[in-house]
Amino acid sequence: MPRKTMTVQPATRRAIKEIFTRLDYARLGPIYCDEGGDQFWAAKRGLCQRLGTKLASALLSHLTRGGTSLYVGAGVAEIPPIVMETLDLGRLVLACNLRRREVSVLNRACTGFPVRFHHRDGGSVKDRVDHLWLVSVLNDPERFPELSTLSYGRANPVTFDARKFLPQQRTVATLVDRCLSRLTVPGLVTTTVEEAVWVAEWCHRKRICYHIGRRTFASPTVGDPICLIRIG
Repeated sequence: MPRKTMTVQPATRRAIKEIFTRLDYARLGPIYCDEGGDQFWAAKRGLCQRLGTKLASALLSHLTRGGTSLYVGAGVAEIPPIVMETLDLGRLVLACNLRRREVSVLNRACTGFPVRFHHRDGGSVKDRVDHLWLVSVLNDPERFPELSTLSYGRANPVTFDARKFLPQQRTVATLVDRCLSRLTVPGLVTTTVEEAVWVAEWCHRKRICYHIGRRTFASPTVGDPICLIRIG
């Protein structure tokens, strides 16, 4: 039986728009870009709001009211789904981000709304959750440069440094295990197509069934295709 089509409520859309209007893009520029931050956000701010709200609408029919979500690496692009979960579904959202300056900017923009970002490693969260958001985290070129180039098929066999890759692989595997271990079964994982292999490998080891949805959604900041994975 097909899922009922749902959409983000008008009041929630207005809240999302208000938060994006409040964001300090001058401070976000150097956080996201070494240079050209103003141009980056001039191109991306509307896209983040628009595509993020589209994905939030898609998530509505997959999440239950009153549950708990863990967002790992939550930033500007995650604002629409986080606001939707909080306002439309009354869910508890644990939004984690390792960049202290970005957390400060996000929380200032969210003042007056029941949304809070935390300067915290998502892997340290102990709460049980029924939705895990893990988008463009496991292949982050800043934290995992060798792993990232391999994930995107850009690794040069002449210069690729396997000695640097192996500790990055272990770090990511540990993060995946810690985060997925907090997920109730059945549960939902939102991730990118490139990162889905980590979720699939974890499920195989745990002998837990999973299903990767065919529909994908464009990531507004990185461009990676986002997919939904039903666990259990």
